[in-house]
Amino acid sequence: ALLAAPGLRGRLALALHVAGVNAALLLLYPRPLYKIAVRACFLGFAFGCGVLLSAGRSAWRHFGWYMCSLSLFHYSEYLVTAINNPRSLSLDSFLLNHSFEYNLAALSSWVEFTLEKLLFPELKQITWLSTMGLLMVIFGDCLRKAAMLTAGSNFNHIVQNEKSDTHTLVTSGVYGWFRHPSYVGWFYWSIGTQVLLCNPICVVGYALASWRFFRERIEEEEITLIHFFGEEYLEYKRKVPSGLPFIKGVKLEL
Repeated sequence: ALLAAPGLRGRLALALHVAGVNAALLLLYPRPLYKIAVRACFLGFAFGCGVLLSAGRSAWRHFGWYMCSLSLFHYSEYLVTAINNPRSLSLDSFLLNHSFEYNLAALSSWVEFTLEKLLFPELKQITWLSTMGLLMVIFGDCLRKAAMLTAGSNFNHIVQNEKSDTHTLVTSGVYGWFRHPSYVGWFYWSIGTQVLLCNPICVVGYALASWRFFRERIEEEEITLIHFFGEEYLEYKRKVPSGLPFIKGVKLEL
């Protein structure tokens, strides 16, 4: 009730609540675990705020869907890595500090949504379009997590330059559909978030930026995979598409 109070009273109660939770985490956990706990708590708080916005009928309802999708994506990145490959687990596994460009893209989408909500409020009320974006987000995130779980300890957020003893070429499950299902999932998830928000400018910007990033990332990764697995990967590459539009992967000169 206090958190829902209007005006200064509500904001003060919210600030005290966040400060209290942060203090409790600091007392309960040693420093390394505190850094994990405070990030997980922040994502849970953001998810809860998204649920509250989603339950209402205001113009921010679809932004609530977005908040739930974004916080769940980052939390599950850490969780699945902890289950799959705990040796590679770190604070970076949340992907909250993925890159300056990633953070700038997120900020740009929030700014566009807010400005267009003020100038063209009807644009943010296209429920069928937001629903389509939400379905893209769900599909993309599920595909990415399926890829992470299928790859097991072979999956890593950082492209590996040295082959470990346990490193094997995974071609089953979703890897039988696409060579890079985790990138395919992330690609459609990122675009889906902007369709969900009905952000026409960021839909185009995200599509172009994501396509360019994954084209370069796939080429870099495939050079390493060819070095690791040789003809076995080349045969797999010939049979299975990358999964991303107009991206063939690294080109070999004969």
